[in-house]
Amino acid sequence: LELTPGITLCRGGGRMRISEVSEQSGLSVDTLRYYEKIGLLLPVNRTESGIRDYNELDLKRVDFIKCMRTAGLPIEVLLEYFALVEQGDGTIEARKMILQEQRTQLVAKMVEMQKTLDLLDNKIQAYETAVLKSEQALSAGMNSIKTTQDLTKRKSS
Repeated sequence: LELTPGITLCRGGGRMRISEVSEQSGLSVDTLRYYEKIGLLLPVNRTESGIRDYNELDLKRVDFIKCMRTAGLPIEVLLEYFALVEQGDGTIEARKMILQEQRTQLVAKMVEMQKTLDLLDNKIQAYETAVLKSEQALSAGMNSIKTTQDLTKRKSS
């Protein structure tokens, strides 16, 4: 597993407590515990006092999970993927297929999201155009009233 470019979860010694991992990753402590409980994260080493002590490999896995979950991958797919990882190099092709399938689904979601974004942009533009026309009409009306008032003042002088 490789960290996402630009993301660094490790501090100098390469080990972190759950609160530090939570803060750095943006995942809640409860989420991290849940991921460990269901097997998405391997059991994290603990200190003599029982405190979780995340090493660099744990942190890389947290980063990968967060990235994939943010992209919309279901937990079930990640569990399947990591089960294959644990089975070794004989599953490389199966893992690649999972990632390719998820990529295809993600691209389709992005296309739909772009359509939605385009629709929103068009709607916003329509409202901006309507407001501009309304303001121009109001301004023209105010100028007309001022001109009428000026003419009325001149006639009465």
